[in-house]
Amino acid sequence: MPSFDIVSEVNQVEVNNALDQANKEITNRFDFKGSDARVEWNEKEKTLTLFADDEFKVEQVRDVLIGKLTKRGVDIRCLENGDLQKVSGNKSKQVVKVRTGIEAPRAKEIIKLLKDSKMKVQGSIQGDAVRVSGAKRDTLQEAIALVKKSITDYPVQFENFRE
Repeated sequence: MPSFDIVSEVNQVEVNNALDQANKEITNRFDFKGSDARVEWNEKEKTLTLFADDEFKVEQVRDVLIGKLTKRGVDIRCLENGDLQKVSGNKSKQVVKVRTGIEAPRAKEIIKLLKDSKMKVQGSIQGDAVRVSGAKRDTLQEAIALVKKSITDYPVQFENFRE
């Protein structure tokens, strides 16, 4: 039975490259001279932590990071901004989560979308992915088109198309 997987992944190598480029630009920029502005990557928790002297500079650091991620081809819809926090003295930080995988509520939303479309496909949750299977290749391609058109708030990719 033909099937494919719907996943939401981020290329970690490109995130690391964008992070290095952003930190390099921040250290060389005149408006950040003498400040403790930087971006740190926690690979285990998949979070980026933005540090700067004040809230305005944290916003500037985020703009630099987003520009570098975009140039490297990373979809910025995978970023989930946390709250700005005051750190010792006048310093500020912000934790930005890099979302990977499709969480259960979003997976259920995709399955409900497929069921409501009356297509002859079945969706099932496989860990942090959604497997869609159907009798014909054409209906699976229609399902891909429907999901691409309907899901716009986070990035999705289609993998393992099997016949």
